[in-house]
Amino acid sequence: MDLLIATTNPGKVREYQALFHRLPLRCLGPADLGLHLDIDEHGSSYLANARLKAVPFAHAAGLVTLADDSGLEVDALGGRPGLHSARYAGPGLADADRYRLLLQELAGVPWPARTARFHCAIALAHPNGLLESTAGLCPGLIALQPAGAGGFGYDPVFFLPQFGRTMAQLPASIKNRISHRARAAHAARPILLHWASLPP
Repeated sequence: MDLLIATTNPGKVREYQALFHRLPLRCLGPADLGLHLDIDEHGSSYLANARLKAVPFAHAAGLVTLADDSGLEVDALGGRPGLHSARYAGPGLADADRYRLLLQELAGVPWPARTARFHCAIALAHPNGLLESTAGLCPGLIALQPAGAGGFGYDPVFFLPQFGRTMAQLPASIKNRISHRARAAHAARPILLHWASLPP
């Protein structure tokens, strides 16, 4: 079964390819289909934003579609950047600009108070109208300085005490087991397997 990953982020498509490599799925991005939809992510939750992307892409492509929305919630910042994680510090900025601003905002915050979590919501839309959802959380701390060259987004400043490393320092084999996206994807696997068995 072809699975459309509704994102313009090629890193995210590759991550889902790795997460679902044991399933009878071929993960595609919108660019693989020459498909471009301009979606206004104005939802009030991660799941609402994921659904805003999944449903129109499923209808436009005629394919089972996975869309996610995720964010970094920092307790010392009252849960920010949260829903605005991708647009934190303004549009058009690089990942490094966003996590540097985050570190500036947390300057002076002691280590025990730097608790945070990544939150991911997945929406699965079938072109026949079926709609399902899953979610995953990954707790950690905001590092004092960035470390690691792997991953993307806030991974270089998201420290995992159980590994003594940031998310960006973990090998993909571990990240794809413990990340918020991995946990949400793991919960999505039985749904996708069931949908793959449905008649077209």
